Amino acid sequence: MTIYIYSDESGTFDYIHNEFFVFGGLICFDRRNKIDITRKYSHAEKSLRINKEKGDKELKASNISNASKGKLYRCLNGAYKFCVVIKQKEVNKKVYDNKKHKQRYLDYAYKIVLKKCMELLIKSEKIIPYDVRIIFVNADEHSTATDGVYELRENLLNEFKNGTFNLTWDVHYKPIFPRLKIVDVKFCNSSTTYLIRAADIIANHCYHKVLSNNGIIEEERNMFVYYLPSNLMGSGGLEYFDNYLS
Repeated sequence: MTIYIYSDESGTFDYIHNEFFVFGGLICFDRRNKIDITRKYSHAEKSLRINKEKGDKELKASNISNASKGKLYRCLNGAYKFCVVIKQKEVNKKVYDNKKHKQRYLDYAYKIVLKKCMELLIKSEKIIPYDVRIIFVNADEHSTATDGVYELRENLLNEFKNGTFNLTWDVHYKPIFPRLKIVDVKFCNSSTTYLIRAADIIANHCYHKVLSNNGIIEEERNMFVYYLPSNLMGSGGLEYFDNYLS
């Protein structure tokens, strides 16, 4: 089984001027599923170009109407979506000390929401863990520095295939895909990738939901939401993340 992940971000990672930061995206369970979702999304974009959004501009959340964003979001109703909401003012302020710490925290947030989402999909029998061999991770090219690709890939591979060890709590977290062979991380140009644009619409939808609803996203069909810092991991998740600070 091959899993395809597409994601984008919304907001600015800066706790002084911004309360929330969001990663959002979608998960395809195999190549056929990816093709089906891409076809639906491309059809929705084509319909908008014919009826509302004129010109050759890229249809992104930043340059189309709310009505158009709503139509694009609704065409993804059948896709499995995920979102991590970072409540920035509650994050350990050490994270904001420098670019390296910030990037590691964002990688951690990205990794943990994917892991929790995969665990839920396994529990609901949408994914059989021993069948997963390859995971393709596709993110908008502006989401992570290019030199961080290798580190993110290694973090995801360790989390999914090898498991991780929490030094603070002396706990080993078992791998969720023990037969996984490849994690491929790629940063894509949204202008040439339909499902990166779809991820942009999802991230924007989630960001505006949290802005208008005190940081909470109401339950939606096929949408997994995770919040950071999380009180499920000690004191607001800070001990767990402190393992990544150096």
